[in-house]
Amino acid sequence: MTTVGQRIRQLREQRRMTLEQLATLTGMSKGFLSDVENDKRGLGADSLVRVAQAAGASVDYLMRGEEAATPLTAPVVIPRELAAFAEEQGLSYTKTVELLEAHNSVIGRRRKDGSKHFSADDWRRLYEAIKDVFG
Repeated sequence: MTTVGQRIRQLREQRRMTLEQLATLTGMSKGFLSDVENDKRGLGADSLVRVAQAAGASVDYLMRGEEAATPLTAPVVIPRELAAFAEEQGLSYTKTVELLEAHNSVIGRRRKDGSKHFSADDWRRLYEAIKDVFG
């Protein structure tokens, strides 16, 4: 059975990407990624998502060897209010997408009609709440 680390190495090699390039794209150390590929260490959820995005794969593929129903390469639509908030705060694209994903995972699914329009202040409150919890 192929492991997560083995699938990461296979993808990296298929894409002719060095371990150093993957480390740069993910913000992780080359040594840590080498340990992951050699099944000496595991990845947390956040790290797994970063590796999947950098390698152009789905998390499902990395975890189970199967493609996800919705590929990670689907276009990301950032609401205008979130874009304005992110620009005001100097958030990176990655942080902005993480905030949008947090919204979609928590807030968006709790509302039955999903119709609440988030203002820039709503995005600020969500960002502060996440920052307080996750650092």
